[in-house]
Amino acid sequence: MRRGFFITFEGGEGCGKSTHIGMLCEYLHKRGYDVLRTREPGGPALSEKIRELLLFAKEGLQMTPRTEILLFEAARSQHVSQTIIPALESGKIVISDRYADSTAAYQGAARSIAMGEVKMLNKFATGGLEADLTILLDIPEEEGLRRAATRDCGKTDRMGSQELNFYRDVRKAFLDMARENPERFEIVSSEGPKEQTFEKIVKAVEQRLLKNV
Repeated sequence: MRRGFFITFEGGEGCGKSTHIGMLCEYLHKRGYDVLRTREPGGPALSEKIRELLLFAKEGLQMTPRTEILLFEAARSQHVSQTIIPALESGKIVISDRYADSTAAYQGAARSIAMGEVKMLNKFATGGLEADLTILLDIPEEEGLRRAATRDCGKTDRMGSQELNFYRDVRKAFLDMARENPERFEIVSSEGPKEQTFEKIVKAVEQRLLKNV
C-alpha cells in the first residue's frame, strides 16, 4: 500500500520549476523528510534515453505529434513503475518536474491531439497514479520565454523552440486543468521575487502534508 506523498510541478517555459523544486527539496530535507527528486521525461536510464530523443536528438526534428506523445508516455510508464511507485511505497516524498498534466497541455491542447485520447494514454502509462499535489507555476508566456532564453543562453531544446501561440495554448490548458481540479492543483504566480513564490509553495505543501498524516 502506498505510504508516501507525490508532488508534481507544472508550468510553461521559464516558470522556475527547477529552482523551486531544488529549494523545496532542501526545505523538506531539513525537516526530516525523505525526498526523491525526479523529472519527466526522465528518471530511470531508459526514460533518460527517450528524453534525449524527444528534446535534443536531430532525429527528433521531424517527429509527428502522435510519435511525440507515445514517446512521452513510454518514458512515463517506465518512470512510474521503476522510480515513482517504489519510492512512494517506501514512504518517500516524490517531487517530479512535470508529469501527465504536461502531456495534456503540450501534446493535447497545443498539438491538437484529442483530450480523450490523451487522458486514455496518460491513464495507461501511469496505471492511474495521480499526484497528491500539483504546483502550477504560472507566468505570462512572453516573460517565461524571455527567462528561458536567458537561462539557456539562447540554446533551447525542441519543446522550448515553438511559436508563441503554442505556449499560449499550453498556459491556457494548465490554468483550465487547475480550475477544474482545485483539490489537487495549487496555482502559484512566479512573476515576483522567488522568495515570495517559494513562501506560497511551502504553505501549500505543508497544508497538504498535514492532511496526509
